[in-house]
Amino acid sequence: MFSWLARLVSACLRPVRRYARMNKDVDNDSDGASTTGDALVWCKDLEKHSCGEFSFAVVQANEVIEDHSQVETGSDAVFIGVYDGHGGADASRFVNDHLFHHLIRIAQENGSISEDIIRNAVSATEDGFLTLVRRSFEIKPLIAAMGSCCLVGVIWKGTLYIANLGDSRAVIGSTGGTSKKIVAEQLTKEHNASKEEIRRELRNLHPEDSQIVIMKHGTWRVKGIIQVSRSIGDAYLKRPEFSFDPSFPRFHLPDPIRQPVLSAEPSICSRVLQPNDEFVIFASDGLWEHMTNQEAAEIVHKSPRNGSARRLLQAALTEAARKREMRYKDMQKVEKGIRRFFHDDITVIVIFIDHELQNKNADVPELSIKGFIDTVGTSKFRSFQEMQ
Repeated sequence: MFSWLARLVSACLRPVRRYARMNKDVDNDSDGASTTGDALVWCKDLEKHSCGEFSFAVVQANEVIEDHSQVETGSDAVFIGVYDGHGGADASRFVNDHLFHHLIRIAQENGSISEDIIRNAVSATEDGFLTLVRRSFEIKPLIAAMGSCCLVGVIWKGTLYIANLGDSRAVIGSTGGTSKKIVAEQLTKEHNASKEEIRRELRNLHPEDSQIVIMKHGTWRVKGIIQVSRSIGDAYLKRPEFSFDPSFPRFHLPDPIRQPVLSAEPSICSRVLQPNDEFVIFASDGLWEHMTNQEAAEIVHKSPRNGSARRLLQAALTEAARKREMRYKDMQKVEKGIRRFFHDDITVIVIFIDHELQNKNADVPELSIKGFIDTVGTSKFRSFQEMQ
């Protein structure tokens, strides 16, 4: 029995346009993976990186996709970026276009990769986007309300570096003991007001502001507006000059801010990869709304590598449809925009680790792959060969 929302959406179904940029291999099932038949899904089922392989998939829900993402491959390093935008696509698109280039520039200047270098690359990206907001604000004021979560991973010389702002998530799957069962470990801290730890952090940072976190529409929100406490962009919650007047009721603050309400400081960790580390799942929060870390790790572990990201995506979408008392194949007929009633834009990247390839100059193409928009070019990772 369909819920009232499912019946409403079903009544206005229209054929979904297929995009030329979509990967039509999604309908092929050469590896035994379940196919989606979903015109809003884009995927790269299996590609090589310097110490293994990766699988990449994205699904669009919004009228204009707000998830942007990339994988950059080189002979001795791999870079992963998942950028979950909100308020529009400008911020996530900007991060997709600039963060990796800042990382390469700063890494070249220092001759290495480190947590501080990744932090500086994130900071340079934030500064660049706020400069764009300043230049554009008069003609496009809503750019000040656009922001993006940012999840970044780099594997270089056997070490995994991860930086995160917002509520995307990185989960590593490792085999435990003699049982060879997969164990999921979350590597990232989520900056979301739904977490008691984050609400406590915000109240400690803003002791004079009793309205710093408010329960609104059943959800804890910073200033009653936004769930994430850290992001790139969202200039109106960081700089007083970008405050909105009452003609923008959704983003208007009753009192001007005296200090930034949100932060662009990433949580960063590093981990020397161990022989029992099998893979890392990088995904926007749209995936984790519908499955646990362990469920995701087991799906990857129990199935062929080929199509792993697509398989995770399909499992999440099947669950999203079930919650609306629908079948996934019926939800596939729903157009972008309306599809947002069922699930968010979702990005999934699974990085497989082949330890025998570490510290070797692997024979892999140096590629820059941008998710969903399906652009493939030459990566600038060649310069990493010069770093000792």
